[in-house]
Amino acid sequence: MKININVEISEEAYIRLMSGKSVPGQMKKALTTGVITFDDWKHKTKKQRAKDKLVHQLETGWVKESPEKYKVFLSIYKKLGLARILSIIDRETKEAKTSLFDKELIETI
Repeated sequence: MKININVEISEEAYIRLMSGKSVPGQMKKALTTGVITFDDWKHKTKKQRAKDKLVHQLETGWVKESPEKYKVFLSIYKKLGLARILSIIDRETKEAKTSLFDKELIETI
C-alpha cells in the first residue's frame, strides 16, 4: 500500500536527508490541527574534561590531580589479611600526604 501525505520537516533535517544521511527523530500528528510533523532529535555533545595529572605513583595505586580535586587510589588484595591491609593503607596514605606536601613546596619555590 502506498500513501502520499504531507509532512512538515525542518530545513536542517531536510538538508541532512538529501545529503544521504539519516535523521533520528519522531513523527507525530498534532491533535488540534491534524498536521503531521517530524521533530529531529538534537543530541548534546559531551564536554571534554581535562585529563588528571599524576602526582605520585604509589606501590598499590596512585595520587592524581584534577582541576578541582586530588584523587588517591589504592587497590589491595583481600588475601593479605585485615591487619596487613590496614598497615598498607596507613603506609600508602602517609606517602600520598608527603608527595602532596612536596608538590606544594615545589610550586611555591
